[in-house]
Amino acid sequence: MSTRFEDKITVVTGAGSGIGRSIARQVYAEGGHVAALDIDGAAARAVAGELGADRASAHELDVRDGQQIDAVVDDVLDRLGGVDVLFNNAGVTDRFTPAADTTDELWESVLGVNLVGPFRLARRVLPSMLERGGGAIVNTGSVASVIAGAGGTAYTVSKHGILGLTRALAMEYGSKGIRVNAVLPGAIRTAMTSNEEAVVEGADDAIAATPAGRWAEPEEVARIAVMLASDDASFVHGSAYVVDGGWSLP
Repeated sequence: MSTRFEDKITVVTGAGSGIGRSIARQVYAEGGHVAALDIDGAAARAVAGELGADRASAHELDVRDGQQIDAVVDDVLDRLGGVDVLFNNAGVTDRFTPAADTTDELWESVLGVNLVGPFRLARRVLPSMLERGGGAIVNTGSVASVIAGAGGTAYTVSKHGILGLTRALAMEYGSKGIRVNAVLPGAIRTAMTSNEEAVVEGADDAIAATPAGRWAEPEEVARIAVMLASDDASFVHGSAYVVDGGWSLP
C-alpha cells in the first residue's frame, strides 16, 4: 500500500460526492489526514465517517462565502495545525446556458463556486504551506478550460479562469516549494451531471465522437489529481492534465 500522503494534512472541497469523494478516499488510503468540505454537510459527514475519525473530519462549506471559508480554514488549522495539500474540486455547471440567457445570479454563482472560491481558499492556505516549507494545490478545471462548447458562457469563463489561476500561483509560489497544477476532466459520470438533463444532452454527442467514446468514472480523474498532489509529480509545476477521453483533440 502506497503511503504518499502519510501525515499530510489535506483539504478537499466538493468532497461529498463524485471526484471529490474519490480524491478523499484515495488520499486517506495512502495515509493522509482528510478535511472533507462540502456545501452538503451531511454528505461531507458521511464521507468522513466512512473514512474514519482517526484521520478524517467533515466541514460544511459554501465556497462562494468568504466568511465561511475563513471560518472553516481556521478550524482546520486549529484542529490539525496546518495544511499541506489543497484540492480545489468543488464545482457547478451552468446547464450549457448561452450568454444572452445568463442572468447575473447564474453568472455570479458559477464564477463564485468555480473560480472565486478556489482563489480564496488558496489565499487562505498558502501562508500555512509557506510556514511548513511547501505544499501542493490541485485545481479541478474542465475540458472547458481549453475549448469552448463544453459548457455555457459562465462555465467556460470560470474554467478558463481556473487555468489562469493555476499558472499564476505556480509562477508566484513554485520557488517557495508550493506546486500548483490542474486536472481538466471531460465528461464524468457524477451525481451532478447525471441529474442535469441539459448537461447530459449537451455532452452526449461530443462524447460519442471522442476516442474513448464513453463517460469517465470519478476515480479515473481522482487518480490523476492525487498523483499531481504527490511527490510523484515533484517536478510538475503549472501543468494542466487533460483527462477527457480525447474530447479536446479536434
